[in-house]
Amino acid sequence: MSSMYSGKEKLIDEYKYVFNKDLLKGKVAFITGGGSGIGFTITEVLMRHGCDTVIASRRLDKLQDSASALEAATGRKCLPVQMDVRDPKKVQAAVREAMTKFGKINILVNSAAGNFLCPAEGLSFNAFRTVMDIDTNGTFNTTKVVFDEYMKNNGGTIVNITALLQVRGQAYQLHAGCAKAAIETMTKHLAVEWGEKGIRVMCVAPGPISDTEGFSRLGGKALSDEYVKNIPVQRLGTREDIANTVLYVVSDAAQLLTGTTVIADGGSWLTSENNVRRSRKLIEMYSKL
Repeated sequence: MSSMYSGKEKLIDEYKYVFNKDLLKGKVAFITGGGSGIGFTITEVLMRHGCDTVIASRRLDKLQDSASALEAATGRKCLPVQMDVRDPKKVQAAVREAMTKFGKINILVNSAAGNFLCPAEGLSFNAFRTVMDIDTNGTFNTTKVVFDEYMKNNGGTIVNITALLQVRGQAYQLHAGCAKAAIETMTKHLAVEWGEKGIRVMCVAPGPISDTEGFSRLGGKALSDEYVKNIPVQRLGTREDIANTVLYVVSDAAQLLTGTTVIADGGSWLTSENNVRRSRKLIEMYSKL
């Protein structure tokens, strides 16, 4: 199987199964941002375990390409739906389209996000609001609609993809750090309120993931070999790593996990320095590449 297709999203060449291939048989997952990046690979791995999926984002052409590739690679169904997570009415329309197609949504993965590098002093009001709208408000909007349309009466699992920017604070990432911190707080509150309805709400927080556009845009290419060697597992993460983490979280093996964050970074946040001057220098170097 080729690892590339016309939409230029990378499929997994040789997927190694840890769990039974029918782990999610009969289930349906709704993945925002599922047409590209980490969301694409999460979708692929869920489908490889018997799950049908709905992928949602603003670009329908990209979604259609991704859905076709995912169906061909896995043999499962993938419905592409155009949606802007910032617009509740569009979210409602997309979720209702998914319900018409499949009749259920057992799993929700909130993967849609926006980010860029910017010093706090240069961050415009609109730029800050845009990231909060996509990440935080978008997560709430989609979660609220999926809850209303299906999970309220049927239970389910919700996974919010966050980050590690908010753990210690990081230069040039005020906007994204605030958004992710809000999502993790939202996760705790919803887990408490919705647990009795059979709903688990979790976060998965990736560290540096090498095979993503975000890694390149946010200065990842400027990371030194020394940085990587300082990570306890001695390597950067991959999209497949994150997808497998999400797979575990949504499986029945994780029935006691709710309201918490699974940090998937190989221990990087424990050992990597958070030197502001060094970060600025790396970003300046990267901007000149």
